[in-house]
Amino acid sequence: MEFAVHRKMADSADGNGGWHADREVQRSPQGGVVSPVLANLFLHYAFDAWMAREYPDLPWCRYADDGLVHCRTEAEATAVKAKLAARFAECHLEMHPDKTKIVYCKDAKRKGKYPNTMFDFLGYRFGPKAVKNKKTKEVFTNFIPQVSASSLKSMRKTIKELQLRRRTHVELADIAQEINPVLLGWLNYYGAYTPSALRPIWHYVNATLVAWVMRKYKSYRGAKIQAGRLIESIAVKRRRLFVHWKLGITGMFA
Repeated sequence: MEFAVHRKMADSADGNGGWHADREVQRSPQGGVVSPVLANLFLHYAFDAWMAREYPDLPWCRYADDGLVHCRTEAEATAVKAKLAARFAECHLEMHPDKTKIVYCKDAKRKGKYPNTMFDFLGYRFGPKAVKNKKTKEVFTNFIPQVSASSLKSMRKTIKELQLRRRTHVELADIAQEINPVLLGWLNYYGAYTPSALRPIWHYVNATLVAWVMRKYKSYRGAKIQAGRLIESIAVKRRRLFVHWKLGITGMFA
């Protein structure tokens, strides 16, 4: 059995499983322009260099004030977490009491029962998931990343703020031209692992296009099913119009 220490300074999982202790340091106001710069400069010495000296055999990663240390046993993860707390105290930092935790990387080989088996990092959620072996068709549990719920929520907010359904003065091609770069960015980043987890946002975009049709054309006002069928027929004929249509995500229009 393996473990690791995951601090809300950086979450990561390499698939080899383990425990993670999660922490987040006190910092300048969140969203401040200088915050990530200060975090990187200070934490390079407070954490990076210190980890290289104290735990040269443990894999770790950090992004701004998020970090992860991969450990081999629960006892090791607990010890690393305690030493990290002491180290940050020396540097006048404080580990976040709620976001600092030890996470068990549960999969087919690690079947223990622990309260924390997943964590979010850089827009991804790392956790146990049932997957199928492509060759043997066997279903097993693997510890893998996929787009997080908070990231999906942020994407829906981005689409909503564009107020596409109210732009009745433009054509469908104009909407595609505007949002395709955004959709492609999401696909390239979040689609690298478990691309199927992006389906909710693709369906949300489709539903938004249906709402646009209902506002733009009087004959479709209040006719959600008919509007959905119209967009679906366009998606079938012009699959290259939207990024997600190219993937075959042409359902859920109504």
